[in-house]
Amino acid sequence: MRKGYSVFKYIIFLSIFWVFYSPQGGVYAQKAKKILSIEAYDMLNTVPDTYLIDVRTRAEYQFVGHPQKAYLFPYMFITSNFAKKEDKYAYQLGPKNESFLEEISKVFKKTDNLLIICRDGTRSDLAAKALINAGFKKIFHVEDGFEGPVFPTFMDDNRHKFYRQLAKRNKIYGFNQRRHYGWQWWGLPWTYEMDPKYIYPPDIIESKK
Repeated sequence: MRKGYSVFKYIIFLSIFWVFYSPQGGVYAQKAKKILSIEAYDMLNTVPDTYLIDVRTRAEYQFVGHPQKAYLFPYMFITSNFAKKEDKYAYQLGPKNESFLEEISKVFKKTDNLLIICRDGTRSDLAAKALINAGFKKIFHVEDGFEGPVFPTFMDDNRHKFYRQLAKRNKIYGFNQRRHYGWQWWGLPWTYEMDPKYIYPPDIIESKK
């Protein structure tokens, strides 16, 4: 009986250890909370020590526009590699910004409320996970993004595929375009203005040189 009890306690210990720590030693005690743009904007206006981090590329931030008072910290960089991915041609993203965590750590505290946003929620999800693993405690993933996903979109993959087929077949206005959801869709304040206060810190240092 005592031996069985000891084995049970050992299993419980291993389970707790696995929940709180990764094999690489990173803490997994919590996950980034998913929020919508409208919730993020409300937090910026009501919760102290809350900051919005835009993890898109420099080009997106400047030419597509960005939320007002959003700090630019690219999670990936745009390349000159023009290629076909799936069924579309485009300049490809990558590589990942190796200084992403280091640069954010210079500006923000591990206990700050950091709201992470990208174009449609894809890169912000990856960036949020990286920040959590690096020890940041209050990370929020803005899942609808700045422009939103392509239209129409649904949480259920099967419905997503079915309704997109119907939209394409019937030449629905806005099919395969964005801005039917996300920060801009909500009518939240955004701008093209490039305020040095919010620009990626290494770029500001280089410009001074």
